[in-house]
Amino acid sequence: MFDRKKLKIKPLQERVHDLNMDVFKPLVKSGRISKPIGEVARRIITARENGKEVIFMMGGHVIRSGAQRYIIDLLEKGYITCISMNGSGIIHDYEFSLIGATTESVAKYICEGQFGLWEETARINDIVNSAYAQGTGMGLAVGRAIHEGDFPYKDISISAACCRLNIPLTVHVGIGYDIIHEHPNFDAAAAGAASYIDFLKLADIISNLDGGVVMNFGSAVMAPEVYLKALSMARNVAHQNGKTIRKFTTLVCDLLDLPEDFSKEPPRDSAAYYFRPWKTMLVRTVADGGESFYVRGKHADTIPELWTAVTG
Repeated sequence: MFDRKKLKIKPLQERVHDLNMDVFKPLVKSGRISKPIGEVARRIITARENGKEVIFMMGGHVIRSGAQRYIIDLLEKGYITCISMNGSGIIHDYEFSLIGATTESVAKYICEGQFGLWEETARINDIVNSAYAQGTGMGLAVGRAIHEGDFPYKDISISAACCRLNIPLTVHVGIGYDIIHEHPNFDAAAAGAASYIDFLKLADIISNLDGGVVMNFGSAVMAPEVYLKALSMARNVAHQNGKTIRKFTTLVCDLLDLPEDFSKEPPRDSAAYYFRPWKTMLVRTVADGGESFYVRGKHADTIPELWTAVTG
């Protein structure tokens, strides 16, 4: 096996960062609210009035879009009851909180064999390893570390906000996906166990999804796949108790150009068939009573739009 002790790991101060604090957007109302966003916003308000879940799933690019203040404000106002993200999400959130910058040029650093090999970022592994020893989920552990630690920019951390507000943050990782997996202090067993705790948390939350809303901003694989399995588990138990989980709303915001009528999944011989949010979140899981919405746009536009519609 590869000997990770041979790796040369450099401090973050030597890295050229592609994003800094300039990317963060102030809370300013959007001048445009699309019809789907407006309708989903109304359903979010109704769901929370009825004590139902509103789950916000995201890819790492949401963190990079600078829309954190909008998401944190929705958390603070009680409109989001769970955040789910992939491993890159906590990495960007952690780096922004620590140094006010994130993101490296893959093209530059992969040529040098330095991509991902940065000292401070790998401290996330120590947090996760400790979480594993304590039986704690990954999202809570990282959020608590940022919230309670010496992080100069923690005010724009979604992870820290979830910890501060006692709102579940579930983190779903695949081994080898993230830069911190390159490092000598990465423990795959610890990461797997901590992330699996989060998966079980999400499945429990989805048990209360009937009448609620689940949203996916920019996650082509993690969100639809994790949601699909968690929903199946929740429905399995619900059916045993004579209950159903079917009357809920899904929203997908991404950049793919979908047809106006996306109510049927694309044919198997088309490339679009492999865009999981379409067939999974917009069609299959709402086929027996739910309703889905799709909005094509950048996260820097759609998230402020949603915040504006929800908060008025």
